[in-house]
Amino acid sequence: MKSDAVKKGIATAPQRSLFNALGLTEEELQKPLVGIVSSYNEIVPGHMNIDKIVEAVKLGVAMAGGTPIVFPAIAVCDGIAMGHVGMKYSLVTRDLIADSTECMATAHQFDALVMVPNCDKNVPGLLMAAARVNVPTVFVSGGPMLAGHVKGQKTSLSSMFEAVGAHAAGKMTEEDVDDYVCNACPTCGSCSGMYTANSMNCLTEAIGMGLQGNGTIPAVYSQRLKLAKHAGMKVMELLEKNIRPRDILTKAAFENALTVDMALGCSTNTMLHLPAIAHEAGVEINLDIANQISEKTPNLCHLAPAGHHYMEELNEAGGIYAVMNELAELGLLHTDLITATGKTVGENIKGCTVKDTEIIRPVENAYSQTGGIAVLRGNIAPDSCVVKRSAVVPEMMVHEGPARVFDCEEDAIKAITGGQIVEGDVVVIRYEGPKGGPGMREMLNPTSAIAGMGLGSSVALITDGRFSGASRGASIGHVSPEAAVGGPIALVEEGDIISINIPENTINVKVSDEELAKRKANWAPKEPKVKTGYLARYASMVTSADKGAILQIK
Repeated sequence: MKSDAVKKGIATAPQRSLFNALGLTEEELQKPLVGIVSSYNEIVPGHMNIDKIVEAVKLGVAMAGGTPIVFPAIAVCDGIAMGHVGMKYSLVTRDLIADSTECMATAHQFDALVMVPNCDKNVPGLLMAAARVNVPTVFVSGGPMLAGHVKGQKTSLSSMFEAVGAHAAGKMTEEDVDDYVCNACPTCGSCSGMYTANSMNCLTEAIGMGLQGNGTIPAVYSQRLKLAKHAGMKVMELLEKNIRPRDILTKAAFENALTVDMALGCSTNTMLHLPAIAHEAGVEINLDIANQISEKTPNLCHLAPAGHHYMEELNEAGGIYAVMNELAELGLLHTDLITATGKTVGENIKGCTVKDTEIIRPVENAYSQTGGIAVLRGNIAPDSCVVKRSAVVPEMMVHEGPARVFDCEEDAIKAITGGQIVEGDVVVIRYEGPKGGPGMREMLNPTSAIAGMGLGSSVALITDGRFSGASRGASIGHVSPEAAVGGPIALVEEGDIISINIPENTINVKVSDEELAKRKANWAPKEPKVKTGYLARYASMVTSADKGAILQIK
């Protein structure tokens, strides 16, 4: 056992004395030491129930002959961090989570790990750590929130943000907004639509690192506790069989994840996280493969914000395995890959049928014959940018309009809610990238303001920041290179005509190459927005690798 390095032989007597101080018995030390990474805290609704999940995992590990030992991981609630300086800290926590978990797992020589994440950065951060540490590992998330109910309609957090814009437009009273406040987020769990947290939890299942139901069983269901116990038991089986994360996280597994991503219509943030996780597993993928997979993968699900279905309904309709079974019948999945169940993908999904063809549509009635995410390129984004195609209304799939240029999120929101943005405009928000932010904030507030003002089907938004999975409309993010390093988005001027063609995967500013070169010659970097503290250090270290798809610390 790996843990023998801290518990066997006379040389480990000092370590054993410290285990004695923990109250561990000789019998416990004879068993494998299983680290349980708990993302529990009392500020994130998606994490407030994780203490119960962790206790269930501990029972499962102990029942299967291991010694469970819990240690923590930090977590930020993106919804609470949204719209102020706190959002600059959200994405950077992914690397902190990965780094600190790697440190804890390696320093204490755990034989195996069970990761218990839930919200946006914990899932990819812990997947990155799992790939680095590479001991047998199973994931079990805290589970999604149940949908809210307002005026007889199901709703979720994205409706809450749009309500603020609707109030600014005079379309909703303060009492109406309060109704959403009290009813949009009714339970613990990750917010109930196909936002980043649920996207990544579903893809953890699809890629083979979580058990069936990991992405969809609601947080408040007792079935979630049973899943956690099974995860604890299963990690002991993986340890016995010596099945490790890098055995599971192969290039073919990432292709499966991207395929399921396209079918589900996941958050555009998956285009940041999947390449970063792959890199840690020794697999290099770039965004070109996303369009290649999208071209042949039908979009089968429209969950909020793309539609009016929620995670609880996807769970009832058969969950991720049912979606995968549909895709496998089309020959779109690698089914011979080993997974954290100890079985292959094909064995896992066999017999998992769709129980509601409105929630998971059959191929012949797909929302589209192409996937839910598109990667665009052009003279404004020569490396790449990303749009959640499944959440774009048909009339905005091709759009051309004048640029309304803002150098930060706050200025754009003031203009949107102040009525300065009109039909046809293309809002450009720049200097919000990894270096320019720093921290690459999510632009949910401005996109929600656009929707709330009734402009969602007539105004586009592009940014070198990123978008929440809760964003909808022609919201195009992750523009690379970013403005802070002199990317072309920094050269766009007020009134320039921007042309967006999502079916053709293009985005361009209608300015000659000569004019752009002239502007580039006159461009100068802006003064850093943050000069001290962790964000300043992050901005000095971060690099856009793999054509802007991966954020990595050097």
